[in-house]
Amino acid sequence: MTEASRIYFTDMRTRPGHNLLDKLEALVRAAGIEQLDFKGKFVALKLHLGEPGNLAYIRPNYVARVVRLVRELGGKPFLTDCSTLYTGGRSNAVDHLQSAQENGFNRIAVGADVIIADGLKGTDYREIPVHLKQCETAKIGTAIADADVIVSLTHFKGHEQTGFGGAFKNIGMGSGSRGGKMQMHSDSKPKIVAEKCVACGMCVRACPQQTILWNADDKASIDYTRCVGCGQCVAVCMYGAARPVFTGTNDALNEKIAEYAWAVLHDKPAFHVSFVMNVSPNCDCWNMNDAPIVPDIGIAAGFDPVALDQACVDLVNKASAAKGSALTDKDYKEGDKFTHVHPDTNWQSCLAHAEDIGLGTRRYELVTLP
Repeated sequence: MTEASRIYFTDMRTRPGHNLLDKLEALVRAAGIEQLDFKGKFVALKLHLGEPGNLAYIRPNYVARVVRLVRELGGKPFLTDCSTLYTGGRSNAVDHLQSAQENGFNRIAVGADVIIADGLKGTDYREIPVHLKQCETAKIGTAIADADVIVSLTHFKGHEQTGFGGAFKNIGMGSGSRGGKMQMHSDSKPKIVAEKCVACGMCVRACPQQTILWNADDKASIDYTRCVGCGQCVAVCMYGAARPVFTGTNDALNEKIAEYAWAVLHDKPAFHVSFVMNVSPNCDCWNMNDAPIVPDIGIAAGFDPVALDQACVDLVNKASAAKGSALTDKDYKEGDKFTHVHPDTNWQSCLAHAEDIGLGTRRYELVTLP
């Protein structure tokens, strides 16, 4: 039987001279972050920078403390994420950087700069061989693929497609370029919404298979006999005309997320921190955040992302349901809170597959710090 991984945890209680920032630093040191060789290394601090209007993302103050520690250990830290597949405040590098600045992720507040990993339009990626159950390759944002060390900083919360959003959602889905996100979300090919098309020609020039043509109305159209579903047209379209078609099972999505995380982590030293607070029922990609489904719980950290996600799920499931939240709206009594809020999801398939492909174990020992 696989040996249990050690996950370190600290709650939200504080005392004079030992605030939550001090507790975070003590936690990550106890969990072994200093074991990593940071000296002279490019360190990607992978996190969600917050969709404008959403207030549940990790406070920049926490990130600043990790940045300071990485610098003390000799690393060259930068904050990073990839752009979104959907249109919004983070669908290209210019808007994404503006959103990050407004949410407090800037050199003054955090002590490090933000690099959008997949470039200006989400098309800058490394295609990493995977050869696993769902993916032959993974399109990983270049800045993440090129980093020497990964430190994931995750806001742990619910998610409407994966049950919850934890370390794997942050690393796997979050490190995929726009085309990579399409690969994970969809088993089919994109479509063109003709009334949105302005005939700019970006999708025609970006299509690697040369499958996008002009129709009789001077609108883009896709030759599906040659389209491979790479999603590059979705990535470069600035007008919402090229769109993904979301199909496939929840389990397939979760397994792809695990395989994209494998592409990021399999050959890199990495450390993971999850903030189990403001546990909103839905993803931080929404431009709002609903009431937390449980009271704030604490912070967990370790080297094993599988064990970390499992530990965080268990901590949430042991907590009391918050009155007036989506949980109590649905008459929650007992059982798994995430599938109660999102009954069509199966979060366990992601962790099971991640365990199968060697990213960690769901067996853990929880070490609680004061």
